[in-house]
Amino acid sequence: MKAKVYLIDVTNRDGVQTSRILLPKLSKTMLNIYLDEMGVFQSEIGFPTLKHEINYINGNLDLAKAGRIKKIHLEGWCRAVPEDVILAFTNCPDMKNLNISMSTSDIMIQGKFQGSKTWKDIVSSMSEAVMTAKELGARSIGVNAEDASRTDLNRLIDCALAAKEAGADRFRYCDTLGCDDPISIFKRIEALALATNMALELHCHNDLGMAEAVSCAGAQGAIKGGVNAFINTTVNGYGERCGNCDLVSTILALKYSHGLSREVQLDEQINLRVAWKIAKYASYAFGLPIPINQPGVGANAFAHESGIHADGALKSRRNYELYDPEDVGRGEPELMQTGRIITTGEYGGIKGFRHVYDALGLHFESDEEARTILELVQHANLHTQKPLTDDELRLIAEHPDAVRKILTMSV
Repeated sequence: MKAKVYLIDVTNRDGVQTSRILLPKLSKTMLNIYLDEMGVFQSEIGFPTLKHEINYINGNLDLAKAGRIKKIHLEGWCRAVPEDVILAFTNCPDMKNLNISMSTSDIMIQGKFQGSKTWKDIVSSMSEAVMTAKELGARSIGVNAEDASRTDLNRLIDCALAAKEAGADRFRYCDTLGCDDPISIFKRIEALALATNMALELHCHNDLGMAEAVSCAGAQGAIKGGVNAFINTTVNGYGERCGNCDLVSTILALKYSHGLSREVQLDEQINLRVAWKIAKYASYAFGLPIPINQPGVGANAFAHESGIHADGALKSRRNYELYDPEDVGRGEPELMQTGRIITTGEYGGIKGFRHVYDALGLHFESDEEARTILELVQHANLHTQKPLTDDELRLIAEHPDAVRKILTMSV
């Protein structure tokens, strides 16, 4: 069977590390729900070693057990040291998927550890961390090579083989500084695949504006080497410095690029029609506008003005459009109503609250029953500092216990 390309979204781990922005835990939860609807293979949901993430992660695991999050793998992230792995599973005992990370380049080993650790120390710690995770019940483990693009290829091969021997399932090649290029990464990933026969992840940053191109080229290299590829993405490309590989752009490239669409097989679970909803929600939750020229979801993605282009588009969409607005879910309702409305939130009362939920098709038998949810809605509105969307309101009413946990910081 030919190898495939799967997507692992890291918005809720790497994306939220973007400087000068914040994302509430309820919003992180909604992104996990939308990523699940989109058919994304895995969501890197956060840091199980951080106190303020514990209840959010456990609440999302509760939603998965309840069937609200259906297929997506929910995966935590920590350093590749046994102590972190033990703490992660102590805090989140139902977590089954974990990625552990270590620096692999000489530049980082020397610059970060200042002689306190050798390459042998790092590989030994990683192997022990993988075995510890297996012993504690991890079903899948990814090992992350931070700064892989500036790491000697033979060293990467040795590291991946050590991870595989310890029980890891995937090896993450991190272009941490976004300094790789499509041709170089294709060759390196193909060689890594052939030498290890291990599934490979591509984690690429956008410092040179090539995150999607480098990720897709790396995926091609993995498939040519006979192993599955897992491209790491973030919604709208959010991420440290210049951002990460954009989720929607990557899917569009894999589905509609003439070469890629013939040479690689994208995970058939992917539902591109969720693209518009998830991009708009992430923009709203992060408080960051979608660039006008963003592929698929930008305001100008299907706009035509010049005479030749407008004439051609009117005669046939395919003259100047690779795909249709409907393919990315455009035309879906906005996040909130735009006419005369009654809203509910931090200072809402019971009558307005029940009116809002009646309009959503959710009805309460009494004011007393409604008030328990109203209090949670008020708390959630205070938490997000934004009007709650219809989907957020539905989640609160349908899974109040999980939401209550998500909104409460562990101490």
